[in-house]
Amino acid sequence: MSDSPNILKLPVLPLKNVVLFPKLVLPLSVGRDASRSAVEAAIKQHDGELILISQRSPEVDVPGEADLYSFGTHARIRKVLRTSQNLVEIVVSGLERVGILSVDASGPYLVAQGRPMPLVHDHSTEEKAVQAALFELAARAIEKVNPQAAEQISALLATADDPQQVMWLLATAFSLEMEQLQSLLSAPTLKDAFQLAVKYLTEEARVLEVRQKIVSEAQEEMSKEQREYVLRRQMKAIQQELGEDDPAKAETDELRRRLDEAVLPDEARKESEREFKRFERLPDQSPERHVIRAWLDLVLELPWSKTTEDNLDIARARQVLNEDHYGLDDVKERILEHLGVLQRNPGAKAPILCFVGPPGVGKTSLGQSIARALGRKFERMSLGGLHDESELRGHRRTYIGAMAGRLIQAMRRAGAQNPVMMMDEVDKLGRDFRGDPASALLEVLDPAQNSTFRDNYLDLPFDLSKVMFITTANSLDTLPQPLLDRMEVIRLSGYSEEEKIAIANRYLIPRQLKETGLTAEIVRFLDEGLRKLIGSYTREAGLRNLERNIASLCRKSALKFAEGREEPIDLAPEMIVELLGPEIFLPESARENLPAGVSTGLAWTPSGGDVLYIEAMLLPKGKGLTLTGQLGDVMQESAKAAQSFLWAHAADYGINPELFTEFGVHIHVPSGAIPKDGPSAGITLAVALASLYSKKVARHDTAMTGEITLTGRVLPIGGVKEKVLAARRAGLKRVILPQTNAKDLRDLPKNVQEEMEFHFADRIDEVFRQAIPGLVPELAPEPAPAV
Repeated sequence: MSDSPNILKLPVLPLKNVVLFPKLVLPLSVGRDASRSAVEAAIKQHDGELILISQRSPEVDVPGEADLYSFGTHARIRKVLRTSQNLVEIVVSGLERVGILSVDASGPYLVAQGRPMPLVHDHSTEEKAVQAALFELAARAIEKVNPQAAEQISALLATADDPQQVMWLLATAFSLEMEQLQSLLSAPTLKDAFQLAVKYLTEEARVLEVRQKIVSEAQEEMSKEQREYVLRRQMKAIQQELGEDDPAKAETDELRRRLDEAVLPDEARKESEREFKRFERLPDQSPERHVIRAWLDLVLELPWSKTTEDNLDIARARQVLNEDHYGLDDVKERILEHLGVLQRNPGAKAPILCFVGPPGVGKTSLGQSIARALGRKFERMSLGGLHDESELRGHRRTYIGAMAGRLIQAMRRAGAQNPVMMMDEVDKLGRDFRGDPASALLEVLDPAQNSTFRDNYLDLPFDLSKVMFITTANSLDTLPQPLLDRMEVIRLSGYSEEEKIAIANRYLIPRQLKETGLTAEIVRFLDEGLRKLIGSYTREAGLRNLERNIASLCRKSALKFAEGREEPIDLAPEMIVELLGPEIFLPESARENLPAGVSTGLAWTPSGGDVLYIEAMLLPKGKGLTLTGQLGDVMQESAKAAQSFLWAHAADYGINPELFTEFGVHIHVPSGAIPKDGPSAGITLAVALASLYSKKVARHDTAMTGEITLTGRVLPIGGVKEKVLAARRAGLKRVILPQTNAKDLRDLPKNVQEEMEFHFADRIDEVFRQAIPGLVPELAPEPAPAV
């Protein structure tokens, strides 16, 4: 045992996920080598006595002192049964609680020194009260599990001789957590142990109550279903006695009739007949019967061979398209081309178009107009924020609540094989663990594959080749390249001021006057007022804000008439400011006097185009190039390339080379809160720096855009229409463009082409010649050829 009379020194048997309490018996299976050695040592050397200590973590196979709790149980082995070479079955009984002083792990098994620490029993009134509460709580909890035995157990608890043993027994019977059992074993006094037991058993009683409630509800639900089943059987027998038709039989007959009348492809017919035979054999209340019925309804309602007849009258189609939309000639021409093809080849595959442009230019409404021009059904689905591929392809019928994907549902609603189907916001598709919807569209938007599209729910090949798919996007940057390759991209740029005025007069104003109950005779929108509205209250490529402001003006006019005004309202610029308040936007206008180091550039924005002034200044004793105005990496690199070109060719332009080494340069682009990037400001940066270094002023009436290379070449850029319109709005009459962009002038309105003066450049010398008078000598005229 031990040299000290109150200290025990015995082999240790570590326990996993279990605690042995004093005065209780516990069967154990001993499989670890060290544990078997401890058992054998206890039997041979200590009359079967050992200390049982629970492990803090059951994952540890070779525990040390730190892995064991500080309280254990002094126990005696009552029975031993060796079932195999590596497993010993024993039965142990707890003798007393032991506080662990130390654990020695140097031998083949653990040896612990412990001091017996029985629970302090103070016989106080409070202790008796807690004991009574514990026994009462245990009786109530047992009653929920076994009401028949509750009375006997209550009597047993009331007459128990050893309350401590009853508490250990209850803790074991209610399957408390390991930490809770160990805290009971470690309690300093019997009263504390009773209080912990009351706390833990209260939680267990609540769990038992909820569990009992769930079981009771499940039994009630089963009883309800059985009752309904019996009633339905009785109702069926009564209907047979009365000679009435069985609803299930009537449903089956109706489905059979629809199946016989349907015109289905061979594969769809074969699968439908097979599913119908299963449907007939299943009981009325079988869930599988309802699943098959829903699938058959879908098959029978899909337009397997139904089509609407195309209206191939090109003159009428042109009239419809022009009635609904102003401008957009490229899109209208493409639709009329398809009509011309259909006249020659009625079986031609429909085009797959992608309309790309800023918000509010009419991409979505254009789809409805195309459907009306062709005489086809129109279906629209929004793909913005769609993450789940199954939303497009459908869910397999094995899932509860499965349904067809959006494509098949749209075809079902259309009722024809050749609708115009618009997929809105395709650039805003999501992607996560549920799949990639953009990849699912690869098959749908491929004319070589979509004739045999298989929805997961339908699981039959369905022909989508006759559908005219139209997708819309604000940007192509987020679209995967394989998906982009399958579509014919048509760009819809923003509207010019004249186009917005025409659209407002033709569509927006009549619509809003009708909405507010006004007429054009009493509320007159003047062109000058519309220009004020467009320039000072809206800054967009589309028309949404313009229509919103027109609606606001109509409502405010209606209020004035409601308050007693009788004379008509002319919406001139002054009246618009009075009704809408101060101008929201102050468009950048042309600066009359530019100092040296300032040039006028043009920028593309999602809301159209804008004028961009670039300012440069020399910094005495400064170093390098300082760039401000939230410039992106590409724009910063353009500034460095422009400075390096001028440095290398300073002598050609009469610039003192020492300026580059003795002075730093600060370049700033106003509207510093707006991020700016892109290569198209390259020649503007070069002109600003050339003006700064040469001290020659750039022309104030000239704007420019184009990319510059380190060798002085001028490369093409995009957004020419928007940029030129921005220059015109600002009052600038001359624009310098890359030579390669000369072809883009055809996209401009005729009046803009006539009003503006355009100069084209292949090299930066040509830009300098047009932008900074006197910097580059004018080219001498070529001599006339000799006669």
